[in-house]
Amino acid sequence: MAETTKKAEPSHQAFSAEERAAMKAAAAEAKKAARKASAEEKAAEALADCLASIEAMDGDDRAAAETIHAIVLEHAPSLQPRTWYGMPAYAGADGKAVVFFQPAGKFKARYATLGFNDSAALDEGTMWATSFAITKLTPADEKLIVDLITRSVG
Repeated sequence: MAETTKKAEPSHQAFSAEERAAMKAAAAEAKKAARKASAEEKAAEALADCLASIEAMDGDDRAAAETIHAIVLEHAPSLQPRTWYGMPAYAGADGKAVVFFQPAGKFKARYATLGFNDSAALDEGTMWATSFAITKLTPADEKLIVDLITRSVG
């Protein structure tokens, strides 16, 4: 009889538990967006989801997310609060996230990230930053965020 060789199982996962959770959150967000409801109902639900994601954060993540949320509401009222992969995000009229906040705790990272997707109008020459590391926010940081958020919507 011929010996049967068994393939070794990989010792690592392709995605971390945190990444799998983020993908599940994105699928749930897409499912919610696809259901039949009025635009007002969907906007209210998206805002509630965004606020719940911020409320679930701890410490510096939560403080930064609350500050960024307030800045977006004040300086870019055309952006609609929602979640994106379970993180607070703010979408343009097309429903796509323009700016998002990734808390450090979500992926056990050293710092949180304020990120901008390609629809953000931040183009400056042939190279520009689209994400910023945050450990704590200072008044100077808040001024920079106001500028970035304002510029991101054109």
